[in-house]
Amino acid sequence: MFGWFKSERRERRRKIKLDRKHLEARSRRFLKRYLNADETRKPQFYRAVEEASKQCQPVKSGLPPPELEDAQIAEATSGAAMKMVLGREERGALKKDERISDFVTDAYATVGIAYHRAAGVYTMDKEMQELGTAAVHLLTMATSYMRAQND
Repeated sequence: MFGWFKSERRERRRKIKLDRKHLEARSRRFLKRYLNADETRKPQFYRAVEEASKQCQPVKSGLPPPELEDAQIAEATSGAAMKMVLGREERGALKKDERISDFVTDAYATVGIAYHRAAGVYTMDKEMQELGTAAVHLLTMATSYMRAQND
């Protein structure tokens, strides 16, 4: 039984290490730019992060399978966001219009951080937990904003 806890902790540490390497700086940049943006530019951030979140959901239409737990859905969403960030970097998506590509890639990184926070991955890392909380708050505001726009 204790072996399971050790492997769980090891897996969390591995995920945190990967998030720090590939997502942390991008998410911090996105969140700082959001905080420094004036009120007329903030909807761009909401749209970007909401669209990135939608693209990363394990089930894009309808409800997720009932056998999936919330943490599993959050984990799958974060994993999809990580793949998007890595894929965009690998494909050289930053070559065309670097500023726009960076913005979109940073939005995916923020989604990855937010969903790993929601999945409880950062319980052992206070700094990542705080970053994740900020990302979750932005994602929540974005969802509320987009729903209000659609009503």
